[in-house]
Amino acid sequence: MSARGQRGYASPAPPYEVGTFVDGDTELAYELHGTGDRVLVFLHGILLDANMNRRLAVDLAAAGNRVVLLDLPGHGRSEKPRRASAHRMDTYAGHVVALLDHLGVERAVVGGVSLGANVSLMVAAQAPQRVQGLVVEMPVLEWAVPAAAVTFVPMLMAVHFARSAVRVAAQVIRRLPRTGVGPLDSVINSLANDPVETAAVLHGILAGPIAPTVAERRAMSMPTLVIGHRVDRIHPFADAEQLAQRLPNARLVEATSVLELRFRPDRLTGEIAAFLDQAWAVRRPRRRAG
Repeated sequence: MSARGQRGYASPAPPYEVGTFVDGDTELAYELHGTGDRVLVFLHGILLDANMNRRLAVDLAAAGNRVVLLDLPGHGRSEKPRRASAHRMDTYAGHVVALLDHLGVERAVVGGVSLGANVSLMVAAQAPQRVQGLVVEMPVLEWAVPAAAVTFVPMLMAVHFARSAVRVAAQVIRRLPRTGVGPLDSVINSLANDPVETAAVLHGILAGPIAPTVAERRAMSMPTLVIGHRVDRIHPFADAEQLAQRLPNARLVEATSVLELRFRPDRLTGEIAAFLDQAWAVRRPRRRAG
């Protein structure tokens, strides 16, 4: 793996495989867990990284799936462009399709949490022929807009106007040892990012499209598992509920909180594993050449 985008991150240990590829002018890093033709690409939340989903990847790989954890631009070990245009959700979705091309995967189940959930929906809108199914955990849609603005706009202002103080704090955090607890390490890595890089991510995501249109969502016929919870306003249960109602072939599962899949994962991991079995049993049209 190239050294670009890796500052402050410990190298993954076996049994993961790690790799990089270049899409356009951006180098992206990913992890591979498991083998086989049943591929799940699973994406992290905003400003986080693959660490938060590694336990899920290990468990689903043990159930017979090949799980790919992609670090989106500005996150984890991937390159961190300092221009907002690199961090639009529709641009992120294009990188996921490029990842499938890089791996030689014709079709995959695509999913993620929060930001990753929305990017997965964008992939399904842009390239439905590449998507066998969707796993959408905690989508951020219409009901979440006010709470998301209240949360992320002050963050953007802070990294702009208190840049020096944030940079000093990031330098200190970068030297801290990692805990080995994936979700916690993901948060530490986020706090270690340079404020200019963080600002670019927030600016790009807030300025670009957040999700496919309602009409585009209604046209998504692939099997979909939607996971929502009732605990925080950025991920309102109403968004998950409404999404499940609008998608033609979706099922809704209620989580106790954002922490359940990370710290008490057995129930939801079982739901996802069963869904993957069902999704791969569905015959989808083959992608046309060219």
